[in-house]
Amino acid sequence: MTIRGCACTAIILVSLFVSANTGHAQESTIGPGQARLPLSEVVDRLTEKNAERAKALERYTSRRTYQLDYAGFPSNMHAEMVVNMSYTAPATEDYKVVSQSGPKWMINMVLKRLMESEQESIEPKNRASTQINNQNYNFTMLESDEPQGGCSYVLGVEPKVPNKFQFRGRIWVDDKDFAVCRIEAEPAKNPSFWIKKTEIHHSYVKVGDFWFPTENKSVSKVRLNGHATLTIKYGDYIIQAARPLETTNARTISY
Repeated sequence: MTIRGCACTAIILVSLFVSANTGHAQESTIGPGQARLPLSEVVDRLTEKNAERAKALERYTSRRTYQLDYAGFPSNMHAEMVVNMSYTAPATEDYKVVSQSGPKWMINMVLKRLMESEQESIEPKNRASTQINNQNYNFTMLESDEPQGGCSYVLGVEPKVPNKFQFRGRIWVDDKDFAVCRIEAEPAKNPSFWIKKTEIHHSYVKVGDFWFPTENKSVSKVRLNGHATLTIKYGDYIIQAARPLETTNARTISY
């Protein structure tokens, strides 16, 4: 699975909510006998492995829980929606709402429109520009203070031509699978005048040979002194069809 869908979700959400409501590689080692790769090779392997996984993954299903909290003027609000999602390669996502609660306008004008925008982001005309590669981003190698679970490479990312689906910040890359396992970022373009700042936090998990989002949390500061927090929890992954990867790594993160 590619990572662009989770990364751009928060950027889409911020715009929807507001409109509805108003380098150089560090010389170090990763482990005994394992030399640290230069930046260019890390990016090349990341691009290559992402393409391999995207090509191999044919179908999967999962459950998502969307939670939207707003604190501020004129009042605090909460909306929640549970959705079953099915993916079919190369670019089809189908959603079935299992349950929903909260103000109807938040459900209909924000959360459901968010799902529509997620589908839009994987369309061929948008998909190419959302990939994390040398065509879309400039990279720098950052030093990792506390590598966890094999995510030893930390890269700074800056879009070359910013658009509404992109972000700037840091990504953590697994040193064996060369998959993104964490993102800390902000939107490449501010989606609305009413937004002061948005912080994006994403984490990923390995299921079989593939990496999927496990949590997406985005916090936005609104100019009216409010805060909008979107939390998406992903789980119950079932890989229904996949071709073997060209190279399979044995290490699997517990889930």
